Amino acid sequence: MYNIYQSIVVYIKHMDIRHIQYFIAVAEEQNFSKAALRLGISQPPLSMQIKKLEEEIGVELFHRYSQGATLTPAGQTFLKAVSPIQNQLKNAVRLTRNTANGESGELRLGFTGTSILNPLIPTAIQTFQHSYPDVNLILKEANSLILIESILNNELDIAVIRPPESYPKTITIKNFINEKLIAALPIDYPNDEDTIDLDQFKNESFIVSPPNISAGLYAAITNACQQHGFTPKIGQQAPQIVSILSLVAANLGISLVPESTKQLKIEGIKYKYLKNQTSTIGLGIAFKTDFDCQPAINFSSIINSLLRDKY
Repeated sequence: MYNIYQSIVVYIKHMDIRHIQYFIAVAEEQNFSKAALRLGISQPPLSMQIKKLEEEIGVELFHRYSQGATLTPAGQTFLKAVSPIQNQLKNAVRLTRNTANGESGELRLGFTGTSILNPLIPTAIQTFQHSYPDVNLILKEANSLILIESILNNELDIAVIRPPESYPKTITIKNFINEKLIAALPIDYPNDEDTIDLDQFKNESFIVSPPNISAGLYAAITNACQQHGFTPKIGQQAPQIVSILSLVAANLGISLVPESTKQLKIEGIKYKYLKNQTSTIGLGIAFKTDFDCQPAINFSSIINSLLRDKY
């Protein structure tokens, strides 16, 4: 018995995967013809392969009868030894296909503080987790420039950002929506109308995030004002949208923010839509131009699908 088992172990190290599949099929069907039909081959080549397998191992694996075949004691030992290998092979194929389809692995997703306020993004994240439960989702919040740098350093796969005016050529940014800019004003700012002219802010101090932190929003505010014939007077600066709104609430100035920001109910703040609304800020996805990350592609597809369905 020891010599038989030793022969099996030696063969397994150098075996042909097809021989295992053929052997297991005959063992389970207990019939060469049925096993051949299951494997999609003719019966004579199957018999030859099993005979070759027996010769290489040096033992007889099957008792052959006119009506079928049964395992010898050595064949039963071989079946116990190779069954886990077939299961491992099936599992490896399944995992490989899942990875190729983006159904497993991980997705390293970045987002900015203002982008996550847009209901599209939380909805997309929730949909992704529901659709791909076996993908490990790793989230990182930072400003657009840091997120772009993280993508370049292979620390992130993809990021939802407010597109800056300039970025490295090795980065691709796909803008999927343009969001209205609205005015964030102190609660006692003198205006009772539902909308307000941007021209009215010519002499106001704008509270903004500096361009090295929030390049996209800074550029959007500057461009909006310049389109109305003035350059904004920059007052206090703050790194995050909540900080900006807090300074506005303290009556230190006004600001322009993405429309989705209005869901932040901060005491001392009121929001106003701009008249003749043409001022917008983009929301897009950034990734390496040559990237190949199927989970990231799947996430992008979910966003496109939600946009088509207007989520």
